[in-house]
Amino acid sequence: MQQEETTVMPLAGKEAEQPTTYFADVENAGEMARLLKQARFATKGLGGLFPRHLDISVVHDVLDLACGPGEWALAVANAYPALRVTGVDKSETMIQFARAISQAVVNARFQVGDALGPLAFPGESFDLIHARFIAGFMPTVAWAKLLAECWRLLRPGGILLLVEGEMALTTSPAVERLSSLFTRALCAVGQSFSPDGKQLGITAVLRRLLTEAGFASCRAEAAAMEHSAGTEFHASLYEDYYVAFHLMQPFLVRAGVATYEELIPLYHRMLEEMRADDFCSLTFLLQAWGMKPPA
Repeated sequence: MQQEETTVMPLAGKEAEQPTTYFADVENAGEMARLLKQARFATKGLGGLFPRHLDISVVHDVLDLACGPGEWALAVANAYPALRVTGVDKSETMIQFARAISQAVVNARFQVGDALGPLAFPGESFDLIHARFIAGFMPTVAWAKLLAECWRLLRPGGILLLVEGEMALTTSPAVERLSSLFTRALCAVGQSFSPDGKQLGITAVLRRLLTEAGFASCRAEAAAMEHSAGTEFHASLYEDYYVAFHLMQPFLVRAGVATYEELIPLYHRMLEEMRADDFCSLTFLLQAWGMKPPA
């Protein structure tokens, strides 16, 4: 089976060892390509840009937190020309890329901003705030502060939409081992809600986080994506893990859960097992949202 593989820049020197709350080097070209592809197949697997039961008829201004290279924000801007869409990300490289590919999209803009700190927008600037797969850089103690900032930025009646997932369930021993190392590493550095590091733990707490932050009418909508060999999403998961599990190796070593001597052969076994004809995999994604009560 042939796979179209993303080129991944090598990890070397001080840049690869820079401490960060994100598990990978966001300036790596391979990570940018991975995020673009991940956003596309996640949107397809979820059945659209927004949950089916979310009414966006009264939405005018949208903020995409940690937008990366801007795939979701641009897709929304193109699909809904009447909306004004803003994407923010800590990485200047990601924002420069998003600006470059959005020059012809008049209702989309991008600017540098750190989701872990106050954002440079006036209060009550947005009707909907979207954040997808941010658990990879969020310390558990930072969620309350982030949701409070979202509350400040939302207009009364505004919606906060969070999209997260857990690690894929697979038949590959190497994938399961690497996934376990990753979830253990996040637990070790305080970025997991799992009590034992066996899961990411984020999907189980999304609704509680929203309600504790004061959001009302909280709802959740789940989707399952199969990535088994021969299915529509198989190549997407392979591409995603090909890049992600390469770039996260320095993070796993810093967290003390593995050594490079263990990770390198394990990584190559993972690729081989994912290419096998009998490879099976399933992923669950959860969209959870709540409303800032009207004044």
